[in-house]
Amino acid sequence: MTALDLTAHWPVANVSAAIVRDGHVVEVVGPADRPFALASITKPLVAWAILVAVEERVVDLDVELTDIGQSGCTLRHLLCHAGGFAFDGREPISRPEQVRGYSNTGIEIAAETLERSAGIQFAEYLTEAVLQPLAMISTSLAGSPAHGGRSSVDDMTRFLREIRSPQLISSETRDAAFVSTYPELNGIVPGVGRYAPCPWGLGFEIRGDKSPHWTGQHNSARTVGHFGGAGTMFWYDPDVDTGLVALTDEAFGPWAVDAWPALSDTVLAEYAR
Repeated sequence: MTALDLTAHWPVANVSAAIVRDGHVVEVVGPADRPFALASITKPLVAWAILVAVEERVVDLDVELTDIGQSGCTLRHLLCHAGGFAFDGREPISRPEQVRGYSNTGIEIAAETLERSAGIQFAEYLTEAVLQPLAMISTSLAGSPAHGGRSSVDDMTRFLREIRSPQLISSETRDAAFVSTYPELNGIVPGVGRYAPCPWGLGFEIRGDKSPHWTGQHNSARTVGHFGGAGTMFWYDPDVDTGLVALTDEAFGPWAVDAWPALSDTVLAEYAR
């Protein structure tokens, strides 16, 4: 029995999953070329496109956005959920840097900011800046940049290899994205728990000392990743150079809170010795 055999016991109609170790795909289960709805794991893809734009000087992480109805808010705030916006809704509910307020709206505003600066639709920029260079041929964005992506396990392993050893942005920019921004902020990981503090990077959740959590008990504090309400998740643990992606068509719920940590710890036990 291998780690991914655990997915056969998940209460889902369809699942595809893969493990990346030392930059290589070492185990796959399910139809790896089948696109699934990503839900919120769209957000790290969107963040990566924005980081490409930062390096291309199309946008700036720290210039105040003056046309979004929130004083003092920057792209950096939006990407790490510190912009003061609600989960959904354009009316600010706090000042920037007050709380880690997980926000679809914030990511949508960030994408709109890039769209205006680049002069092209965000989905087109994402395709040209990230998807085409990484040969993510099964990945697309239709609708909200916060949750409107579709992708396959094949493509998501390509993205895992990119965040492990970036080719589209510098290692310095990647490292900055993987450090908690405004690390003192408290907040909620929706559906999982409330944390003080609640570390988050630029588009990526950082595991830190969160407990309970949707990753494994043995994932390091530096683990980065995301999960989605469509029953999708991925993480990369730089301390052991191991990553996991699992895509399903069963909405996130109690089954995932139980199944994902168990799978994560089994992957770590099998590959991260």
